[in-house]
Amino acid sequence: MLLMNFDLIIKNATSMIPDNNQDLSHRASLKTELLDIGISNGKIVELGNIPSNQGNKIIDAKNLIVLPGIIDSQVHFREPGLTHKEDLESGTRGALLGGVTTVFEMPNTTPSTTTKELFLDKITRAQNRAHTNFAFYMGASAENAALLKELEALPHCSGVKVFMGSSTGSLLVEDDTLLEKILRNTSKRLIVHCEDELRLKERKSLLQDNPSVALHPVWRDAVTSYNAVFRLVSLAEKLNRKVHVLHVTCREEVEFLAQHKKTASIEVLPQHLTLFAPDCYERLGTKAQQNPPIREKQHQEALWKALSTGVIDVIGSDHAPHTLEEKGRVYPNTPSGMPGVQTLLPVMLNHVHEKKLSLEKLTAMLTENVRDVFQMKNKGRIQKGFDADFTIIDPKKERRIENSWIQSKSQWTVFDGMKVTGWPLMAIINGQVCMQEDQILIRSSGSGVNFD
Repeated sequence: MLLMNFDLIIKNATSMIPDNNQDLSHRASLKTELLDIGISNGKIVELGNIPSNQGNKIIDAKNLIVLPGIIDSQVHFREPGLTHKEDLESGTRGALLGGVTTVFEMPNTTPSTTTKELFLDKITRAQNRAHTNFAFYMGASAENAALLKELEALPHCSGVKVFMGSSTGSLLVEDDTLLEKILRNTSKRLIVHCEDELRLKERKSLLQDNPSVALHPVWRDAVTSYNAVFRLVSLAEKLNRKVHVLHVTCREEVEFLAQHKKTASIEVLPQHLTLFAPDCYERLGTKAQQNPPIREKQHQEALWKALSTGVIDVIGSDHAPHTLEEKGRVYPNTPSGMPGVQTLLPVMLNHVHEKKLSLEKLTAMLTENVRDVFQMKNKGRIQKGFDADFTIIDPKKERRIENSWIQSKSQWTVFDGMKVTGWPLMAIINGQVCMQEDQILIRSSGSGVNFD
């Protein structure tokens, strides 16, 4: 190793690194290894045994674990148009305090992100305001379907998002003709919310006569999700295209998708792995309402089985905040969605503590696999030449998640009062310590993410 001075050295780092896989064209498994990390100019430049006198700044990570910077690939930060419940500053502030260093933000704002001008407006809004790195999805609609190949190539675009079930504005893609047109006019992996809109319309009569929110997973049943997944994968295989199925919720979906892994990558959410019906609706009421719904225990068990067998690729939060006033209306006149970006890592670290999955597997689904699925450049991995983004955790730290900790404008979480073991202590973005011990040290430190 050449004698040099590093901007920062992370010493005694039990680090999550690729397991003998330097080829970026393939997804790597991860392993833990004790080493020092040398950082200069925002990049990882050395891994190994580095003398402390070569660092301008030293972090001693003894008894802690250094992860690649956590990536949340599904958030709704509501800007523009719905900023009474979230905006890019407040959303990324919560993300950073939760140990997340990069977010991909969704297009169902007001107006929807469906044009180059609206997309670039979001980039401008994020600059000098976002506390984490960022990328944005382009929304697919009938109006922009022919232009999507050009639109998805814009800098910092994480992909094209399709809503096959109820959404806002012109973003609903309910028929296969339009879905096929979108698949033909995109090159990147298509990102899809899978619920069958026709079945939702047919079954909405179930909500007549003073319905309870407990009917939400009955109305939006497992068949509704499965039908959409089947239609999507059938079209994708016909056209030799790859897709990413967001927030799977039921046994039927994962059993089908397990047979089509060459076509479809798969995301699951912490709330579907942690909460279940009818308990969550009895305790939380409409706070537990989201699309697709939280389902019964048998479906949760199927999700865990799929996760343990490698069927699930990515964990995202689907952070989708609403105010308590909005959630306090009478179902079904209540919005679906809940905050989640800040609790994503603590909730999942607690599952690791409970030995439901390994830390290596969790880390891969929040970093390495996201890098691979979305073809990110220079992020999601602790490797020389990559951006120096890290999330440093204490796997033994006990905390209680409380509403008062939540930075979202909504100011609540379904996990309020939950005792967890495992906590993010520090977040480093581009070589700078931006968050430490629940304090933001450097504000507005985020920049746009690039993709192959």
